[in-house]
Amino acid sequence: MSERKDITTRQESISERNIKIPTVAPLVDIYENDEEILLHADMPGVKKEEITINIDNGRLELSGIRKMETSGATGWEEFGEVEYQRVFSVPQSIDVGKVNAELSDGVLKLHLPKAEAAKPRVIEIKAA
Repeated sequence: MSERKDITTRQESISERNIKIPTVAPLVDIYENDEEILLHADMPGVKKEEITINIDNGRLELSGIRKMETSGATGWEEFGEVEYQRVFSVPQSIDVGKVNAELSDGVLKLHLPKAEAAKPRVIEIKAA
């Protein structure tokens, strides 16, 4: 009986504290081909309005906040609000004006197209 009272008291003291949203790095897959670099970031539960993508001077910053709407008293909580953050170095050869992103099933797909000068090309040898 006293154990149950201790658990209840402990939970009440935790909820009274000011809890900061934890920050985690999303899992990421990166693919590259001749045309672009494609980045997939796992951000479950994040709405597109809550995602920020910044590219500046060879630095790519991704962030997104998963907000949880709850009602009623919390009995047990393991899955709550979280902020996803990740920073990458990207080549200067990325055409920033053509970068686009899409969010589907909790996966952010970021297309980073290469500038024409950075794409591989075949050099034709002319006969003299």
